[in-house]
Amino acid sequence: FDHFAGAAAEKGPDQPAFATVLALVRSGRAYVKISGAYRVSKDTPDYKNVAPMAKALIAANPDRIIWGTDWPHTGGAGPKPTDITPPIPVDDGRLMNLLAEWAPDPALRRKILVGNPARLYGF
Repeated sequence: FDHFAGAAAEKGPDQPAFATVLALVRSGRAYVKISGAYRVSKDTPDYKNVAPMAKALIAANPDRIIWGTDWPHTGGAGPKPTDITPPIPVDDGRLMNLLAEWAPDPALRRKILVGNPARLYGF
């Protein structure tokens, strides 16, 4: 799943659909990308309401969590499917710093940034 499995940050980790995602992650049958906080939260610039979901996912199974920049931060579809929308201005450094808050242990961050993606994508 990408972007916290699309869960709405303002509803927190106790929302029913998120509980299902947690169960899948806990079982080892799913990976979740904890990136694109701006896609699930309007609590800019630090997306504090995303932290409980990120921490819940990591706690559920740290071997099934990956992170990415989500660059180029596309804005999604315009009024017509052929419209090109400008990218969303996002501070990638600030988003990267959030990972250190969600996963304070350097070995855990390395797992999320390096080990898990290498295993998932086979590189």
